[in-house]
Amino acid sequence: MGDVAMTVPVLKIFSETYPDVKLTVVSRAFFKPLFEDIPNLNFLEADVYGKHKGIPGLIRLAKEALELNFDAVADLHNVLRSKVIRNYLKFKGIKTVFIDKGRQEKKALTRVKNKIFKPLKTTHERYADVFEKLGFPLHLEEFSPPVKKSLTSKILELAEIKHQKLIGIAPFAAHEGKEYPLEQMKKVLRLLDETKNYHILLFGGGKKEIEILDNLEKEFSTVVNVAGKLNFTEELHLISNLDLMVSMDSGNGHLAANFGVPVLTIWGVTHPYAGFAPFQQPKNMELVPNLEKFPLIPTSIYGNKYPEGYEKAMETITPEMVFERICEIV
Repeated sequence: MGDVAMTVPVLKIFSETYPDVKLTVVSRAFFKPLFEDIPNLNFLEADVYGKHKGIPGLIRLAKEALELNFDAVADLHNVLRSKVIRNYLKFKGIKTVFIDKGRQEKKALTRVKNKIFKPLKTTHERYADVFEKLGFPLHLEEFSPPVKKSLTSKILELAEIKHQKLIGIAPFAAHEGKEYPLEQMKKVLRLLDETKNYHILLFGGGKKEIEILDNLEKEFSTVVNVAGKLNFTEELHLISNLDLMVSMDSGNGHLAANFGVPVLTIWGVTHPYAGFAPFQQPKNMELVPNLEKFPLIPTSIYGNKYPEGYEKAMETITPEMVFERICEIV
């Protein structure tokens, strides 16, 4: 979801810069609500587990796309599925360009020996580069976030929204190396709860995560778990109304940033230098482990590989540090 979410501000800037150009996004149906604020954009569903499954299904999807009479293909993913589609369309005479993911640079950033520790081009910039190859240069600083979404009575009742500042916290990530330790997150919640100044909404997904968040909700009077209780569109509308999102290196941070919501990210064995920080968030919105104690960070791009002992890297970001930064921002 993070990769898809990061396309949103780039496509919004494109649509506003080139209002006479029609865009069609090809992705899974679940992601369609992400693009509802972008004018002159159509959505073509990729049913990759159904009628578009496997090579024959992808060719079928490419043929469906071909019927839309477009002029060019911008492959923002550059994985096996998208390669099959774009190469079929290229064979049919359609101009195709694709993202340079900077794999060699990222290997240099994450390797153990002779690590080159420097900030790389952001993923948003890499997306913009694809469109520049097609003759459509973009200025990412010209992003204007959409207005806050109106909240239905269902959302208001579920989230128990009052007049306090709204803080979203998304404590999970795809890999353990990117997740803030649960006991430390509890301490953060306790510090926030004791102030009675904030209303805290917990975000996540999956049965196990929802159970954990439900238990956290029971421990604190100002904490509400919304995970699993809203559809994706409703969740996006709620996120747009936050005063702050606290996120790991994960999708929820990108969702919030797309609405111009401040995002405080907590990093583990990955690092913002790899280019996956939420859109237009300043450096003081990033909390990273003590790199003197854990000099091999980032150990991988996705957080799925790290040396023994590095699972404790995030413990160097104390609950007090997180709490104080939240208070400073909000």
